[in-house]
Amino acid sequence: MVVRSLLALFTLVVVFISVVLASESAWNGHTTPGSTQPTRFTPYYVAPGTKSYDSNSPIIHYSAHWKEVFSSAYIHKSVRSTTRKGAQMTFRFTGTGVEWFGSTGSRHGVAKVYLDGQLVDSVDTWSSVARQQQRLYWNFNLPFGKHTLKIVNAGQRQHRSKGSKIDVDAVVVTLGAKPSVASSAQSDDVAPIQNDAVSPQGGLYNMNLATLNPTETWTLTRKGNTGVHAMQLAVISDSHAIIVDKVEHNPLSIDGHPAWAALYNLDTHAVKPLRMQSNSFCAGGTFLSNGTLINVGGNPVVEDHTSAADFGDVDGLQAVRIFEPCDSDNVDDCEMFEDHSRVRMASPRWYNTVLRISDGSAMIIGGSLKGGWINNATTNNPTVEYYPPKDIQGSNGMPVKLQFLVDTLNSNLFPIAFSLPDGKVFVAANQDAMIYDWQTNTERRLPQIPNGVRVTYPMTGTGLLLPLTPENNYTPEVLLCGGSTVDDTKPGYEISSQDPASAQCSRMVLTEDGIAAGWQVEQMPAARTMPDAVILPTGKILIVNGAGSGISGYANVVNQVGASNADHPVFTPVLYDPAAPAGARFSAAGLPTSSIPRLYHSVATVVPSGSVMIAGSNPNLDRSEVKYGTEYRVEWLDPPYMGADRPTLGNVPQKIDFKQTVQFNVKLPSAGAGNVKVVLMDFGYVTHAVHANSRYVELVSSRDGDVVTVNGPPDGNIYPPGPGWLFVVADGIPSKGVKVMIGDGQGPEVNEAAIANVLANTSADQYDVDKKEKLFSDDSE
Repeated sequence: MVVRSLLALFTLVVVFISVVLASESAWNGHTTPGSTQPTRFTPYYVAPGTKSYDSNSPIIHYSAHWKEVFSSAYIHKSVRSTTRKGAQMTFRFTGTGVEWFGSTGSRHGVAKVYLDGQLVDSVDTWSSVARQQQRLYWNFNLPFGKHTLKIVNAGQRQHRSKGSKIDVDAVVVTLGAKPSVASSAQSDDVAPIQNDAVSPQGGLYNMNLATLNPTETWTLTRKGNTGVHAMQLAVISDSHAIIVDKVEHNPLSIDGHPAWAALYNLDTHAVKPLRMQSNSFCAGGTFLSNGTLINVGGNPVVEDHTSAADFGDVDGLQAVRIFEPCDSDNVDDCEMFEDHSRVRMASPRWYNTVLRISDGSAMIIGGSLKGGWINNATTNNPTVEYYPPKDIQGSNGMPVKLQFLVDTLNSNLFPIAFSLPDGKVFVAANQDAMIYDWQTNTERRLPQIPNGVRVTYPMTGTGLLLPLTPENNYTPEVLLCGGSTVDDTKPGYEISSQDPASAQCSRMVLTEDGIAAGWQVEQMPAARTMPDAVILPTGKILIVNGAGSGISGYANVVNQVGASNADHPVFTPVLYDPAAPAGARFSAAGLPTSSIPRLYHSVATVVPSGSVMIAGSNPNLDRSEVKYGTEYRVEWLDPPYMGADRPTLGNVPQKIDFKQTVQFNVKLPSAGAGNVKVVLMDFGYVTHAVHANSRYVELVSSRDGDVVTVNGPPDGNIYPPGPGWLFVVADGIPSKGVKVMIGDGQGPEVNEAAIANVLANTSADQYDVDKKEKLFSDDSE
């Protein structure tokens, strides 16, 4: 549930929002820049790399009984309409995708959609409110070539409809390109196994293939479509993940406009659009100690492109969006709650990192005061604040300054941060790192990251807190990989998409001796900027996604590819074994190579089955179909253990308190197991290569036959209270994960005075009062 003291406050607001949403919402129409007057939104959009064909195009063929209707509400002021059962439209095209736009209304009925002679969908075009230029059907996963779209009036209608009308307003084709020989050999189901990583120059790195064990087979499959671009990703239950994007022309729709959030079914790959109020562009997120997910920050809607007129023009800069626990397979009633008049941050934040800390609350770190690109002193927000608000050293809920975030300009957005086993917080930004004691608001600077490598946006690297184990008394060690040595004081016109990324990984033990020894440097087999590092249940780390050259963002540097600031996608993942000796930790043996570029705005996470979900890539302002365009396809990378005889768990308690001893059943593989351990994982909230809440904690356990006895984590320092996933790993083969609540399941402590002070000293969306002042940038990414 939502933090207890705020629950009553939210109730009236939720009722109000429900009433408002029952009526027609304007969403973001194409209005004059700076306008605050709502206008009805039309999802019709011709993305770069697509071509639109109007309803009266001579290559669209209609049977009898269609008529042309004229109105300024339609695309090119005309639409084709029919009420006759069996009336059909046929359209032949060459490309990789197709979209049908038309109208919905109270007199509309059902259409049958055929692609290449096969019935692919039945579309109900009824709606209680008349809407024009709506996307009624889409498919972006067609093989390049010639296709035929046919739309047939089924002569059917739902009971609320007053008719069976069907409209065709336009058809938009994704042109695509003929695939290369290498990629055309790859099906949409299984990617071929290749064992070399591509260098930025297109050559091949030797990946020590002599170590390849033919029984260690990884598989890469393409299955599913996110519907909204996967900028942000978190697993919320056994069956679902939440996907959050920015406001843009995604194919998935809700309330008559494109959606920018969705719930993705991990089992069926179905997608449910999720209603959002404000623009969650480059927001962060975390789970709280009671399992509530918060999504924090964002940006105003980018003017001139998707305009700014809707719901009082609420922007996302101060937003705290609340998603209560939703563990059912049926997510129809799962919603995102938002009310800036009652629940908000004290300061605007774009590109902030959100971290669950040892008391189960959220620490919100850094960010920018407005959308832009490389941070600078005029836009920097060098502070932390908390949700729920805290009184730290007299702050009374207001932001607390961090000198570290002043000193690390300019490349310091989306800081890399982890909660440490002593309750303090590790933070890295630019070329620097520190340990932060949030309770006393004191900083301890660490040795600088070696060799001039920058690791935070836009010179984006990635980082993880390495597995914590009782054998070494949960001693923390951090790993930072990738990034860039590009000078962050350079303007965009002096930075190129061809500037090489860094292959450096830096590792440090956060003890007195480890800090004195400094960073231990290793080199990945291939350089990467914007990589994702995913801890597997085995304790090994998968490094995936990213580019061999350039930096994060779009439309900022020279030699852009499409709009991308980066180039040379790295298609082959690499496996890192933190327990192996230095020099033998990296391997790509058996790892498959993708053909999908995963550049800026890509994500990856392990899911409860143990598979790795890979999605996203969108180095563009809005949906694009040119090179490095908006990517909706999902890939699943299965480690070898997915095909093995795996442990199975039973009677796992739903809640495990700190130091509590619990028992559950385990059925081990038939071959037996000599080494059995119990692992607690947080999959984290993933965005912009930040996996701040990812965590791997081995628990003290013993086994007697089919019964495992395990002790809960010692305290909230070792594992911050909140949701987690329990695995049993037998001889390196993990079970499926079982969701558990760690701690007492209660929400973090609420400081009523701090909340009241924040509300009294700030106002809702105070940084976006008047768009006409052009306070916020139009060209942010």
